[in-house]
Amino acid sequence: MSYNCLIVDDNEIERDLIEFQLKKIPSLNIVANCANGIEASQVLSSTPIDIVFSDIDMPDLSGMDLLKSLKNKPQFIFITSYSEYAVEGFNLDAIDFIVKPASFDRILKATNKAIEYIELKKNAERHSEKANGDYELKDDYFFFRETKGITKLRYDDVIYIESMGDFSKLFTHDDKHIILVSLKNLEKQLPSALFSRVHKQYIININHIATLTNHEVHLNHNFVVPISAANRQELLEKSIDKKILSRFMK
Repeated sequence: MSYNCLIVDDNEIERDLIEFQLKKIPSLNIVANCANGIEASQVLSSTPIDIVFSDIDMPDLSGMDLLKSLKNKPQFIFITSYSEYAVEGFNLDAIDFIVKPASFDRILKATNKAIEYIELKKNAERHSEKANGDYELKDDYFFFRETKGITKLRYDDVIYIESMGDFSKLFTHDDKHIILVSLKNLEKQLPSALFSRVHKQYIININHIATLTNHEVHLNHNFVVPISAANRQELLEKSIDKKILSRFMK
């Protein structure tokens, strides 16, 4: 499998050094070597790119602004001399952040992290197909990393997931797991027809809904989570209204 990548840096020596390192990674196809964010933006608007290796501090259009400007965002790996940008970079969902000088080992680690995320996302999309509001899963399970290793779990066994910042806590009827993935990134990867965000801190499995009130979702096995007004309306329209029995037959 080959992944299209883009290099963006206003320093020619730095660009050439990154290109030299990336050419050692067989799975990468370097599409372009751009001298600034505007040039990179033009490439991204016309060519599918999987991974962007970008400096941050550049004239006219910074690496951060480049990422913010994109609707369909590839995986961004920021390579910069300024470590203070790290927090903002991760808040923008950059997959990794490397402080210059970037060693080959560090670039390879970041690349593998980006590829792993790309494949997880593709896998989740393949396993979820919507048809008239229903869902069909080609596989009924997924794998995730936790502190003890890689665990396999069936989608139907998941009752709800709670945010723990950069991590998440996944609940089944008799166990819980700490997942090394944020709730925001889990939401992107889990089948959307089966899992629904009901609160900034919670995702639920709609198959486990027992009762929906104005402010809470009561789930199977006596679990209760809060639900926001906006998420409640979205859940009703997406999954519940169409299955409510009507008083009158048309």
